[in-house]
Amino acid sequence: MDAFRAIVLGLVQGLTEFLPISSSGHLTIVPWLFNWEQPGLAFDAALHLGTLLAVLIYFRAELWRLIQAIPVALANLPACLTDKPLAHPRAADARLGVLIVIGSIPGGVLGLLLNDRIDSAFHSQQHQDRALLAIAGLLAGFAALLFVAERVGRQKRVMTNLRMRDTIVIGLAQAIALFPGTSRSGVTMTAALFQDMERAEAARFSFLLGFPLILAASLTGLSDVISANDVSTGNIMLGIAFSAISGLFAISWLIAILKRLPTTMFTIYRVAAAVVIVLLIATGLR
Repeated sequence: MDAFRAIVLGLVQGLTEFLPISSSGHLTIVPWLFNWEQPGLAFDAALHLGTLLAVLIYFRAELWRLIQAIPVALANLPACLTDKPLAHPRAADARLGVLIVIGSIPGGVLGLLLNDRIDSAFHSQQHQDRALLAIAGLLAGFAALLFVAERVGRQKRVMTNLRMRDTIVIGLAQAIALFPGTSRSGVTMTAALFQDMERAEAARFSFLLGFPLILAASLTGLSDVISANDVSTGNIMLGIAFSAISGLFAISWLIAILKRLPTTMFTIYRVAAAVVIVLLIATGLR
């Protein structure tokens, strides 16, 4: 992989990781459109280091508060797990930290079980059209769910109102996002909207909830791609750098836009992308 492709894929990863349009789907679609060799799940995962940096920079204050609240969470774990009132200045941060850990478990477990199968199904040259059609179906299907969530959710709750059962629902939704075309941010935001969260708050919780899984995936992917020696270290670093830059922009823009506008634009984009993929395959143009 040359430097130009690494930069393009880094930009794609950073933008689409946080916008509810599927980063893993686009990291499969873009090479397919330009007839590039599929970079593979390991390189995709390595690019998550860039988006991890974006989360660290944007949420540095929140993450520091969560770290400081770890002793409080450990000392009051039963209360944090059962939504009981907790009289402590760091109670909200302690509870949020526990919720993030619990919500990350389904995605972590499913990732360990299915990563290799997903890699072979979606990131190989074999059966590529079938994989792209599956991605198109997931793009459109979860666009419909986001559309419904936007309209039925009352959008009145914030992160401090989250309960354990809300987090379990959102965490189970996050696990589904292992399949390209689903979108981790999209499906967790959808689940959060169904739990009546405000749009911007749903996005913020989605990004914080994704932090443990992004960390694990990026470190594993970086190790695998370096060991495979398929991509030079310099190009890996380029991809990560551009992923961080575009990811930071995407977080800032999305949270700002969701305070004023609904998610309709992303629903339309997902359906349009699905239609284009199907037409390109059906007509033999790609």
